[in-house]
Amino acid sequence: MENIPKYNSKQELILPEYGRNIQNLVKYAVTIEDKEERTKCANEIIRVMGTLFPYLRNRADFKHKLWDHLAILSDFKLDIDYPYEVVTKENVNPKPVKVPYSDRKPRYKHYGKNIENFITAATDMDDKEKKDRLTELICFYLKKSLIERNKESASDKKVIDDIRLLSKNRLEVNDEASFLSVEEFRKAKLQRGNVFQQKKKKKKKKKK
Repeated sequence: MENIPKYNSKQELILPEYGRNIQNLVKYAVTIEDKEERTKCANEIIRVMGTLFPYLRNRADFKHKLWDHLAILSDFKLDIDYPYEVVTKENVNPKPVKVPYSDRKPRYKHYGKNIENFITAATDMDDKEKKDRLTELICFYLKKSLIERNKESASDKKVIDDIRLLSKNRLEVNDEASFLSVEEFRKAKLQRGNVFQQKKKKKKKKKK
């Protein structure tokens, strides 16, 4: 095997998990002129590659993956009769499909785009009872967001005006509707904090 490429620390590793020696052996296999000898060499390389990952041997596609990797390591230049249909240069790194990105900004940043999606879902509902319930939940969320942002401007009227505007008047809200108050919000927040502290204390006791 005098034609085996010499060690080169600057050589880029195609599949780093196999190391430089395997990559050099594959390069050598590509240069073997006799196809039968080339195939024997390829099988020996596969055997060595398999010993590197013994914990994966029980996987049904393990051997197939090794032959795929051999083809990749050879830059698809290894001319042998593969025992499996291996990946090709064209499909090993296919160009990613461009996903259209929505650059639509939410009308009110403090509510976020998700709440606008909920409003759209509510407007499309046919079941009036479910539609009213979701509308009510959205209103509570809007009020909560307003309180967190600026409690001075967090009024029920503001919530009603905003949901009508965001839904283009397709969601019905009573003018006299009342949602989460600042005081209720504070109590709920305090209660959540107490529950969290109690859980932390219980965990510390268990550790002791």
